[in-house]
Amino acid sequence: MAGCVARRALAVCSRWWSRSLTGARGPRPFCAAGGAGAFPPAATTTRRHLSSRNRPEGKVLETVGVFEVPKQNGKYETGQLFLHSVFGYRGVVLFPWQARLYDRDVASAAPEKAENPAGHGSKEVKGKTHTYYQVLIDARDCPHISQRSQTEAVTFLANHDDSRALYAIPGLDYVSHEDILPYTSTDQVPIQHELFERFLLYDQTKAPPFVARETLRAWQEKNHPWLELSDVHRETTENIRVTVIPFYMGMREAQNSHVYWWRYCIRLENLDSDVVQLRERHWRIFSLSGTLETVRGRGVVGREPVLSKEQPAFQYSSHVSLQASSGHMWGTFRFERPDGSHFDVRIPPFSLESNKDEKTPPSGLHW
Repeated sequence: MAGCVARRALAVCSRWWSRSLTGARGPRPFCAAGGAGAFPPAATTTRRHLSSRNRPEGKVLETVGVFEVPKQNGKYETGQLFLHSVFGYRGVVLFPWQARLYDRDVASAAPEKAENPAGHGSKEVKGKTHTYYQVLIDARDCPHISQRSQTEAVTFLANHDDSRALYAIPGLDYVSHEDILPYTSTDQVPIQHELFERFLLYDQTKAPPFVARETLRAWQEKNHPWLELSDVHRETTENIRVTVIPFYMGMREAQNSHVYWWRYCIRLENLDSDVVQLRERHWRIFSLSGTLETVRGRGVVGREPVLSKEQPAFQYSSHVSLQASSGHMWGTFRFERPDGSHFDVRIPPFSLESNKDEKTPPSGLHW
C-alpha cells in the first residue's frame, strides 16, 4: 500500500540520479511520499497527488531537501545528509572509515597460484584505500527497505554469561563513498533516529549544519574495535557482484575454551538486466586450528532473494565463530535463471582476523 508507493519512489529516485548527476548544473530538490521515499526533480515544482491506484487517497509529495553534486574527491563530513543510491533510504554520516578494498575484478599482473585454504585458486589481489561511512538510517524508511537490506545488521556480543548472545543497534549501517547522494535540508531534525539528536547538534553556521556532539566522539572511541571496518572484498561472476565485509566481534569463553566471533556483511548486486534468484549457498570455513568445515543450505538468512533490474541488490549480515583466533572463508552462491538453468557465483575469499590488542567487547551501548 503506502509502502509500495514509497519503495517505488525510492527506486525511481536512485536510478534517476545514477543516470543524470553527471554534468549537473546546480542543486535540485526532491520529495518524499508521505515522508518516506523520494522522487526526481520533475515531481517537486508543487505538492501534488501521486497517480497510483495502490496509494491510499490523500497521500501527497512533501519536500525533503535539495540534492548536491556528489563528491568525486575528498570525504563527506560528519552531519552530511544523503540518499543511498542503491537502497534509497535517507541517512546521515556519522564518521568515515578508511578500508582496504580487495577487488578481484581489477586485472592483476600477479601470476595465478595453486589452490590454498584461503581461496579457490585465484590470483593474489592488492588492496587499495577506499572510504566507507558509519551512518544512521532514517527510521521512516526502514520498513520500505527491510526486504532488500537488513536494518539491524550491526551486531555486538552481548555479555560473558552467554557466548552466543548478540544485540543490535537498529538503523546503523556502513555505506561506500560512491553510494552517497548528498542533499541539504532546512529541517533541524531531518533524520528520524533515536540517536540523531544524541549524536549531532544543529549549527546553522556550519556546512553541513550538523556537528558531532561529545557523545558521538566518546561512543566512537570506546566502541572503535567493534565498529571498525578495515577490509572489503569484491568479485563478479556472470554479472553478479559479491561484496564481503568482515568484522571481528570479540572472544568469549565457552566450556573451558575460547570462542572467537566475526560478523560478515554481504551485498549481492545484479549488474545485468536479466532476472535471477539466489537458491543455495555453499561455504567453506578454514580455521587456524586446522579444521575445514563445509556448510550448504537454501538461500541466505531464510530468504531466496530475486535480483532484477528494478531491485538489483540484496544485502544481509551473518555470523561465524571459530575456536581459533583466525581463519578464512570462501564459497559460492547458486543462482537460478527464469529458464530453470543454474550457475554458481564465487564469494571472494576473506580472512577472519582477531585483534591482538583485544579488550573486552561491549556488554551494552557504551557512551
